[in-house]
Amino acid sequence: MATEDDTSAWRRFVFGDEQLPDPDYPLDHVPGTERKGLVSISAVLLGFVFFAGTIWAGAEVGAAMGFGPMLTAMAVGYAILGVYVATLCGIAAKAGLTTVLLARYSFGRWGAKFADFILGGTQVGWFGVTIPMVAIPTATFFGLDTPTFTAALILLWGVLHLATAYFGYEGMETLSLVAVPILVLVGLLSIGIAVQDVGGFSGLFSAPGTSEMGFAAAVTIVVGTFISGGTQAPNWARFASSTRVGFWAGLIAFLVGNGFLFLSGAVGGSVYDVTPAGDLYEVLAAQGLAAVGLIALVLNIWTTNDNAAYAFGVAGSEAFEFDRKRPFILVGGAIGIILALVGADSLLLPWLSTLGQYVPPLGGVLIADFLLCWRMRVPKMGDVRFANVRWTGVLAYAVGAIVAVLTAGQVVPGLAAPQVLPGPAGAALNGLVAAFLAHVVIYYLLEANGVFGGHDVDPDAERL
Repeated sequence: MATEDDTSAWRRFVFGDEQLPDPDYPLDHVPGTERKGLVSISAVLLGFVFFAGTIWAGAEVGAAMGFGPMLTAMAVGYAILGVYVATLCGIAAKAGLTTVLLARYSFGRWGAKFADFILGGTQVGWFGVTIPMVAIPTATFFGLDTPTFTAALILLWGVLHLATAYFGYEGMETLSLVAVPILVLVGLLSIGIAVQDVGGFSGLFSAPGTSEMGFAAAVTIVVGTFISGGTQAPNWARFASSTRVGFWAGLIAFLVGNGFLFLSGAVGGSVYDVTPAGDLYEVLAAQGLAAVGLIALVLNIWTTNDNAAYAFGVAGSEAFEFDRKRPFILVGGAIGIILALVGADSLLLPWLSTLGQYVPPLGGVLIADFLLCWRMRVPKMGDVRFANVRWTGVLAYAVGAIVAVLTAGQVVPGLAAPQVLPGPAGAALNGLVAAFLAHVVIYYLLEANGVFGGHDVDPDAERL
C-alpha cells in the first residue's frame, strides 16, 4: 500500500516542486531575470539543428550536383532558412513566449489548440522515429544487434533523451554546451581526413554529379531539412536577453550550424561509398574512427531528440492550459518510445515530408502577425481577452496549407492531390509565403475594418 511519502515522491517526480512556478514558464512570458545570453541560446539551438538527416541531405545533393554547384545551392537555401528562423527567434525573444503561445495571439484560444496538435503531436512521432537512429548503430557497434538487445537500447536511449528535456532549458543547455564543441571538432576532423583522402580540394571539386538535379530542387532540399523544426525554435529563443540576441542565435544555428552539417555530409558522401550516403557514423568508421563516430552520433541524436521532447511538453501545457510541462514530457516520451519499439523509424522520410508541408504555414502566419499586424508591440497575455478563434490567422493558415498540398501533389505521403502549382522552392516555402501574404491581406481588408473580430486588448495594456 502506497504511503503518503510515496505519493509525495511521485507527485514531485511528475510535477516538480508545486510550491514554485515551473522554471520554464510554459504558460507565461519568460521574465527578464531568467533571460540568457548569445552563447547559451546559440548552444541550445545548435544542439537542436545538429541532426543526422541534414548530413544525409548534404550527401544527396552533393552527389547529384557535384561539389561546386552544391555550394551555391546550399548558400541560397540556408540564407532563406536562416532568415526565416532568425525572424521567429527575434519575435519569441521580444514576447518571451513559446511557439504555441505565440499561436494563441494569431489563432485565438481554441484556434491555438490546432497548433498544439501540429507542433506537439508531430514531435511525439519525431521522437519515436529518431530513437532507433542511435539505438541500432549502438547495437551494431557492440556486435549485439539482436531484436532483444536493440529493444533494450531503444528503451535506454529514449529515457536518456527524455532526461535532459525533463530538466528543462537548463538540462538541454548543459548537454549542448558539452556536445556542440565536440560535434564541431569531429566534423572538422572528418572533413579534413576526407579532403586528404580524395586528393585535396581539387579532387573534391572535380568530381562530377552522378545524376540530374536542378538548382531549384537542390534549394528545396536545403530549405526542407529544417524549416519545420525551425518553426519550433521560439521554444528556446524566448529565453534570449533581447530581440537582437534571439535573432542572431537563430541565424548562427540555422545558417552557420545547419550549413556546416550539410557541408560535412556533402564531403563525406563525395569521398566514401557508405549507406546511407554521408552517414556520420559510417563515414567516420570508414576513416578508422568508428568509436568516435558512435560518440558523435549519440550526441547528434540526443541534442535533437531532447528538444523534440521539450516541444511536446510545452505544447501539452498550452493545449490543456496546465502550467507544468513535465507530465506531458513523460507521457509523450512514453508514447514515442512505444512507437520506436514497434518500428516507426521506417516512417522517417514520410514524417519529414508531412512536417515540411503543414508546419511552415504556421510560421508564415506568426511572422506576418507579429511584424505587420502587432508591429512587435505585443501586449502581455494578462491584458488580452483572447477570442476563441481568430479567423484571420486560421484562414491564412488554410490558404498556406492548401498551397503546400497543391505544390507537393499530396495531402500526406501516399494520398495524392493535384500538383498544379510550380514549386521552384518547394512546398514548404510556398506554403509559408502564401500564409504570410494571406494573413496580411485578410487582416487589413477584414479584421482591421471590423468584418472579422479580434482579441479584446485592455487600453492600458503593458506592451512588451
